[in-house]
Amino acid sequence: MIKYFALGFLVFLSLSSSFVGSVDVDFKEIFVSGSLSSNVFFNLRVPRFILAFFMGVLLALSGWLYQGLFRNSLMTPFTLGISGGAVLGVGISVVLGLEFAFFGLSVSALFGFVGAMSSVLLLLYFSRFVKDSTGNSLLLLGIALSFFFSASLMVLFSISTATQSYSILRYTMGDLSTIGYNEAIVVTLSSLLLLAFLYLKRYELAMLSVSEQNAKLKGLDTKKITLLLLVVSSFVIGVAISITGPIGFVGLIIPHMAKKLFKLPSYKLIVPTALLGGLFLSACDTLSRLWIFESEIPIGVVTAFIGGPFFIYLILKRV
Repeated sequence: MIKYFALGFLVFLSLSSSFVGSVDVDFKEIFVSGSLSSNVFFNLRVPRFILAFFMGVLLALSGWLYQGLFRNSLMTPFTLGISGGAVLGVGISVVLGLEFAFFGLSVSALFGFVGAMSSVLLLLYFSRFVKDSTGNSLLLLGIALSFFFSASLMVLFSISTATQSYSILRYTMGDLSTIGYNEAIVVTLSSLLLLAFLYLKRYELAMLSVSEQNAKLKGLDTKKITLLLLVVSSFVIGVAISITGPIGFVGLIIPHMAKKLFKLPSYKLIVPTALLGGLFLSACDTLSRLWIFESEIPIGVVTAFIGGPFFIYLILKRV
């Protein structure tokens, strides 16, 4: 009963997203060409809903991937410092004034990808020198990298102009506001790419989630598949975060919620996790724009309010 109530509540908040905001939308005028309600609904609210939903899909799947790959329930791109690396890359591109498109791809997106991949490569390199490379030691390395990236970001703040600082600040808090469908399409394609790739590799991931030794005994090249998974996930994370900024805790919360709600083997939770992630983030976006707030709350703040206590709960329960 609680399961269906929770899902119904998320669906309700998600579907309400396109009708919530500082400008009231008259349902009768939505399909009247040229009207204010029509422009706001189709050029601002619908693209934002699509962006929020598929960003939630991407973040949830990333969390599912890292938790299974490293067999640690606290692993996410956010806690491993990959998101921080992507944001630092975007921040560098902003300070250097490289905010333009190159062959149809934003340079800031390329810098975000480089930042995410740099974080992954550093983690892989440092993991060679620790005994517990798939457990808590790797998590602590990721947290240390996050602190380093945060400190580097502070340096960028100190040398940037007011306009550049504001742009970087918007990235650090997460921002789902968008005009038109270009950004929503990029994130949608990135999330679908990750979804398709993980679905194709679900059986390899199922073996890896048991143990690396088990996967090797069944003939799986664990190093090759791990590196491939990290490259693909880092690419889509870097591109998506360059658009929305870091949105924490979605990848931490949703895989656990999916396990509790659906009670299926891990490799069968890919699609449910994706759908639940999309509903969750779009619901959080609705909450960030409720009329009781005088101004919109950054989406990263909303997810942090929910995810922070959940993170503490996981640590206390030692899951």
